[in-house]
Amino acid sequence: MDIIMMAVKLLGGLAMFLYGMEIMGDGLKQGSGTALKNVLGKLTHNVVLGVLTGALVTAVIQSSTATIVLTVGLIGAGILNLKQAVSIVMGANIGTTVTAQIIRLMDIESGSGSILAFFKPDFLAPVALIFGIILIMFVKKESLKTPGMIAMGFGILFIGLMSMTDAVDPLSSSPAFASVLSYFSDMPVIGIFTGLILTVIVQSSSAMVGILQALSSTGAMTFELVYPIIMGINLGTCVTTAMVCSIGSSKDAKRTGVVHIVFNTVGTILFMIVMTIIRAAGGFPELWESTVNSGGIANFQTIFNLLTAIALIPFTNFLVWVACKCVKDDEEPEVIYPELAALDRKLMEVPAVALGGVTKVAANMAQTAKENIELSLRQFEKYDDKRAELIAENENRIDMFTDKADNYMIELSANIENEADNRQRSALMRCIRDVERIGDYATNFDEMAKKFHSEELTFSDTAKQELAIIGDAIQEILRLTVEAIETDNEYIVRRIEPLEEVMDDMVLLLKDRHTERLCKGICSINSGLIFMDMLTYVERTADQCSNIAMLMLAKDNEEIMKNHHLYLQKLHDTADQSYLAEQANRREQYLTPLKNIKG
Repeated sequence: MDIIMMAVKLLGGLAMFLYGMEIMGDGLKQGSGTALKNVLGKLTHNVVLGVLTGALVTAVIQSSTATIVLTVGLIGAGILNLKQAVSIVMGANIGTTVTAQIIRLMDIESGSGSILAFFKPDFLAPVALIFGIILIMFVKKESLKTPGMIAMGFGILFIGLMSMTDAVDPLSSSPAFASVLSYFSDMPVIGIFTGLILTVIVQSSSAMVGILQALSSTGAMTFELVYPIIMGINLGTCVTTAMVCSIGSSKDAKRTGVVHIVFNTVGTILFMIVMTIIRAAGGFPELWESTVNSGGIANFQTIFNLLTAIALIPFTNFLVWVACKCVKDDEEPEVIYPELAALDRKLMEVPAVALGGVTKVAANMAQTAKENIELSLRQFEKYDDKRAELIAENENRIDMFTDKADNYMIELSANIENEADNRQRSALMRCIRDVERIGDYATNFDEMAKKFHSEELTFSDTAKQELAIIGDAIQEILRLTVEAIETDNEYIVRRIEPLEEVMDDMVLLLKDRHTERLCKGICSINSGLIFMDMLTYVERTADQCSNIAMLMLAKDNEEIMKNHHLYLQKLHDTADQSYLAEQANRREQYLTPLKNIKG
């Protein structure tokens, strides 16, 4: 009965430990999602920086598996390549040791006069729980909910750890437990397999190290027993990631799983050989049978992973070569639209990163819509059936991307828990709809051009000059829109609205002029109607670009999201100097030459 009670208490503590890690990890991911997106994409071109990045990200999100899954998603999105992924994998193993270093707080003695006594888990855990529940339940500010989650997770983690420690405490005086440990001490290979199998079962290397640290409180854990188990734990954690990487992923994603296995396996073999040689040679005789506490376990895990990474950094290219040999190029079927790989469900673990993938798809859609507008306007010069087919193909592409992105963001919404990510999701959904409408206008231009040529209509020389100038303007506003989506540069975004207003003035001027030409009989009615329709769709295209600009500003400003018309009104009323200067430049560039056209 005592054994059953001990097992239940141990498993209950483990459940709380895992749940605490999950909550804390979720909170950390929410709080650092945007930073993760930027860091992973920019700091991994150098192998050493990549290792440091992998370590940092894993330390933040408290899971090497989550880091590698996120890396796999970024590979699919085209943000990272395989070599960059290798460096992150190396760093992830180092970063996962942070949890063990936190757990070593268990070694602090309660009676200590040091200020460190306040960091003892039996004091710190309740404080963290109190702090967390206050932020979650009683503070209305949404941005403070995330720190509350982190604090709650931290507290639950240590409550679970203390429960496990209490559960195993009777083992310190158990002869049977000592006998089992003695058996494991003499068979390091058994220790490796034990660590491996238990980690696969528990699905968390941090939890397994936490169990070891809890067992160390019995005073019966020796170094010769612990070090093989820790190596086995490292092997066990790569089994899970390999399975995740192999399911529905690209060849480079599968190769990332292979790299993780090879890296951990080679590291374990090398370390075991070195440790065996040192022990056989009689090196460090006091070390092997010495008792280790939670701090000693944490230190060995950190040293093991750090030295393994340092040893294998020079062999990064070799690891890439091995992975490529294991997963051949011809195993991956051709993807019709590789750009859609950015919508990888694995990225949903960190919503900010997933939204970055959606932004990449939106930018690609905008570029396609821009090209379609350009192609459709060229149809008025000389109608080309092949060009019309390309326009139709691009339009189908835009429609497909719209559906895929919409469905992806609907699914993603279940993972979004902070207001900033939710605003960005909402802005992106509306932005993509605006891009899709721009694509529709290109189709409208093509249909008008087809009718224009089939009826053998012509424009006057004056009308052609006018269309050339406003055609340049529409290409410019589309170029700015694409660049704004790609870069999220506020300066670029704010240049769109002044140009849109100038284009509105251009459209009004041209409609008035063309009405005069129609009244004078200079232009035929059918040609005139098509000209007017073209101006309408030019204006609508510019309006959609303006909407996109407002949405991009709104994702960081809740007031603009609620009422962007009021924002524009304030912009005019306050006589914003940068706005007025940009508007004046665009008037000089487009409106003045338009006014100077004679006829």
